[in-house]
Amino acid sequence: MALAPMRVGFVVHSMGVAGAEVLVARILERGGAELSPTILCLDEIGALGHELQKSGVEVRDLGRRPGLDLRLPGRLARAARERSLELLHAHQYTPFFYSALARLWPGVRRKLILTEHGRHFPDRVSRRRRWTNRWLLQRQADAITGCSDFSRRGLAERDGFAAERIELIPNGVDVGRYATGERSELRSELGLDPGRVLVACVARFHPVKDHETLLRAFARVAAERDDVDLLLAGDGPLGERLRELTAALGLTGRVEFLGVRDDVPELLQAVDIFCMTSLSEAASLTVLEAMAAGLAIVVTAVGGNPELVRDRREGLLAPRGDDAAIARALLELCADPDGAARMGAAARHRAQEGFTLERTVDAYLELYRRVLSEGAAPR
Repeated sequence: MALAPMRVGFVVHSMGVAGAEVLVARILERGGAELSPTILCLDEIGALGHELQKSGVEVRDLGRRPGLDLRLPGRLARAARERSLELLHAHQYTPFFYSALARLWPGVRRKLILTEHGRHFPDRVSRRRRWTNRWLLQRQADAITGCSDFSRRGLAERDGFAAERIELIPNGVDVGRYATGERSELRSELGLDPGRVLVACVARFHPVKDHETLLRAFARVAAERDDVDLLLAGDGPLGERLRELTAALGLTGRVEFLGVRDDVPELLQAVDIFCMTSLSEAASLTVLEAMAAGLAIVVTAVGGNPELVRDRREGLLAPRGDDAAIARALLELCADPDGAARMGAAARHRAQEGFTLERTVDAYLELYRRVLSEGAAPR
């Protein structure tokens, strides 16, 4: 006799195209009939949320108001009751904060999981928040997870959650989607010049991704190599500013803005090097995608990046904000294609061995089963 599906509410800021939100979509996809999901967005539905709606997933916009919205827990609680949700899985701290308050509503004693993804930069947490987490909010959590050791440490050392309660579930990607194809054929299909060395970055145009440092680093590369181009896939609030900086640095024609792509696996398999210059990261799905595609990688040595990319094994690490060091790393890989290929092969192997989507999603599904079978949250 088949078990009834687990009625899980995924609480997020929005379902835009970003790491945590893509992970939610993958959990739904792989969970299949085992899940009866509802996605509860605090701020807006987002592009990915609209796609999921079209496929039949219920996605609700809870309409959070600016500042501390003390009516939001009530709206969240009503949604949980209406959908008879058994468990709320909050991705990031603010969705957890409101989920924990909603759990205190009469008749809404649902199980609750917090998953921490990235951290703010700079990472400052007030004493009041630490105290509230330690003595009130963590009592509402039935499980707490981080997607990297960096995230797990942040929850304990910054936010004040009990370290012994925080579990690690590493992020993962569908490595099979990035099976290495013939690069020249892929370039032809995508309209990319087969004779250029292509560096790609796939990331939203947000301050934490620090595309400005990437552009300044690439300006150094372009001054020494006339056969290298930079491809930027993504969109966001800094798009116009980055285009203006590209022109100011004299990089028009050497930097291409590709917009949001739905062919990222093909794009990554068609380029030579991946580079991302974030100020802070947890366990970046984009970095994992580049690893699965067999690319040598240049990333900043921040957050969880060194947990994924080990210096001079899967790629090269550089300090945040150091465009000269990033340029040196890119030039080194451009000058040594055989070495870059070895790093790319090592990156793909590492993704296959430790960061598969199957392993990640199965770990979350097992966590749901365990939490739903247990009693009240630890005190």
